Amino acid sequence: MGSLLATMLVQSSDDAGGAVLAAFGLGFTLVMLAFAIVMIASVWVVFSKAGEPGWAVLIPIYNAIVFLKVARKPLWWILLFLIPFVNIVIAILVAIAIANNFGKSTGFGIGLAFLGFIFYPILAWGDAQYQA
Repeated sequence: MGSLLATMLVQSSDDAGGAVLAAFGLGFTLVMLAFAIVMIASVWVVFSKAGEPGWAVLIPIYNAIVFLKVARKPLWWILLFLIPFVNIVIAILVAIAIANNFGKSTGFGIGLAFLGFIFYPILAWGDAQYQA
């Protein structure tokens, strides 16, 4: 009888731990989903401000082409995104060029590259206009 009670107690604590982990996982998933929605909406608005189709943010590879168009970089740079480590440098340069084309500083472009979830909403819903 005692071992049955001990087994039930251990099992119930395992169930509670699993429930806590499941709740944490659900919360984390919802937060990440919110970040994704904000980023998609932000880049959609940035593309629209630049005269490009906003829906392009949803299409893989094509969105990289549109990023290059907004940054006024040559299309062949898309190949540089395929080279490890070079792609990081190119992404930073493209972010800086996008910031400059919206009248923002190089520091803002670095913010776009490294903290895009903060800087893209600022670029999208702020007063910055694309300078054609």
